[in-house]
Amino acid sequence: TQGEPDSVVSLAKWRILNRLHDRNETLYYRVLIDNIKDFAPIIYTPTVGLVCENYSGLFRRPRGMYFSAKDKGEMMSMIYNWPAEKVDMIVVTDGSRILGLGDLGVQGIGIPIGKLDVYVAAAGINPQKVLPIMLDVGTNNEELLEDKLYLGLRQPRLEGEEYLAVVDEFMEAVHARWPKAIVQFEDFQMKWAFETLQRYRSRFCMFNDDVQGTAGVALAGLLGAVRAQGRPLADFTKQKIVVVGAGSAGIGVLNMAKHAMLRMPGTHKIGELGEGHNQFWVLDKDGLITKSRKDLDPAVARFARGYGPEEVEDLHEGASLVEVVKKVKPHVLLGLSGVGGIFNEEGSQGYERI
Repeated sequence: TQGEPDSVVSLAKWRILNRLHDRNETLYYRVLIDNIKDFAPIIYTPTVGLVCENYSGLFRRPRGMYFSAKDKGEMMSMIYNWPAEKVDMIVVTDGSRILGLGDLGVQGIGIPIGKLDVYVAAAGINPQKVLPIMLDVGTNNEELLEDKLYLGLRQPRLEGEEYLAVVDEFMEAVHARWPKAIVQFEDFQMKWAFETLQRYRSRFCMFNDDVQGTAGVALAGLLGAVRAQGRPLADFTKQKIVVVGAGSAGIGVLNMAKHAMLRMPGTHKIGELGEGHNQFWVLDKDGLITKSRKDLDPAVARFARGYGPEEVEDLHEGASLVEVVKKVKPHVLLGLSGVGGIFNEEGSQGYERI
């Protein structure tokens, strides 16, 4: 690979590690544990994105379990085919929104595999008690449907109640065999990320990493930044926050930050800091999101800018990041978009330095 692009070199390293995993799992994890800083970017992001895009061509040996829409009615018996007596951690995806790459169908299995390898190597979870799972409900990616090597169902994605029926049956089957297993939902498109989280969080031991995991880390950083400035944590409610990205990660961070603001000491009095208090400016690929936008997703609507004393003059629907930063002068700028190159020197000139 001498002289080849970094992506080619990284993919070659992944293939070497993958073959080692197939031959000698004990040695594979020993190598990861001893070299986690070097190999974490190979077994997970950013290399795992390349792996998922090319997974059907890279496939040599199955890993994890696959539940497809065609298996409806059989999932309870299928779950007992897994040879491990006990499973502590499951990472499941439907491949509908893999990183910033979109719908990769069954090829998204690379994400649960890579995530669990990191958990084993970095967190010390027993590798015999983890299980990567793919829910194959079809794909809307025409290139994959026409690819002769594609491993998944060659049909459009299930939607609505048909989709939920498959996920319901899977969750019931997992809970029946391993009631204490943690089920982590990973890289589901936004509408299903929030829908499944609300549907299962009170019944099963589960969480959504894109919505809650990213949000937890981001909130810790936000609160830590306030403390590092020598300010009381209650000042967090006064921070002006600009968020670029209105997907499951972006809205997850917003929801958790909003929840934290409402729980801050001294903000519980009626009228002092209510649900209408909006310290967030959210942008997506079409610019600033306001209440005048058509077909606004309900999860995003509560953070859309409107009209009132808190609004900044001359900030219109679809305003660019540079416009928003210069006029709002935010305390915090969060990048939670899958699109690169959004932040530049021009935009940073409007950032309020504290």
